[in-house]
Amino acid sequence: VVGAPIRVSASRDETLLDIARRFDVGQEEILMANRSVDRWLPADGAEVIVPTAYVLPRVPRKGLVLNVSEMRLYFYPPRPSGQRAVVYTFPVSIGRMDWTTPLGHTRVVNKTENPSWHPPESIIAERLSNGEPPPEMIPPGPDNPLGRFAMRLGLPGYLIHGTSKPYGVGMRVTHGCVRMYPEDIELLYPLVPVGTPVVIVKEPIKVGWLGDELYVEIHPPLEEDRAAWNASKRVSDLVQLESDKRPVRLDRAALQRALALQNGIPTPIGRAKTTGADANP
Repeated sequence: VVGAPIRVSASRDETLLDIARRFDVGQEEILMANRSVDRWLPADGAEVIVPTAYVLPRVPRKGLVLNVSEMRLYFYPPRPSGQRAVVYTFPVSIGRMDWTTPLGHTRVVNKTENPSWHPPESIIAERLSNGEPPPEMIPPGPDNPLGRFAMRLGLPGYLIHGTSKPYGVGMRVTHGCVRMYPEDIELLYPLVPVGTPVVIVKEPIKVGWLGDELYVEIHPPLEEDRAAWNASKRVSDLVQLESDKRPVRLDRAALQRALALQNGIPTPIGRAKTTGADANP
């Protein structure tokens, strides 16, 4: 578990989306954490939870890791000898249900600063069907959908890039590409060399330790996964995996609250046991 949630007071001249960008979280993230707060007109002084704590995905901590379920990208740079490990994390947009971002392993194969945008066939077909033929090319500049920086993946047609529409970050709005806030891609771009491994996973439920406390982070399923959604079983399986390595005394009431909320905020659900007599959860 890294980070910690923040609580701030909304002012009358900002939306939840403004607060989200100020603290580098995505739109869906901040809406899930504040379901009772109006997205566009939060009450002056309303308490807003900024979900800036994260259970790290259950994959090797190397290179870029994208968890589509939370619409969040993690970057693990090489660890210099004798120094602490570091992780950067950023909110992203991913593909819509009809243009899903593919899962699996790939690499960064090319990087471009100030790219031109050539609409892919999927966008050309969609625009033509709506009677809105797209331009053949958009040059670098403020109207370019790729923003100032783009990193091409080994998956043909897929990129990690900036955007000219930052308020869409943290939503399913792309044709499969990974879209970042302009300030985030500007930070990440020089840190990621060509050849960096990329892993794209779907982990709506994550479990991890912070000291002696076990945490769970639960995100609602993506639309196409709702029919088969069984959060209780998945949590039980993940807790058992952790307990096999480090026995835990489970707080079942806390676990049930986390299952009920499914708000993407890491929640403590148990503590490590200190005696061999209490070996099972």
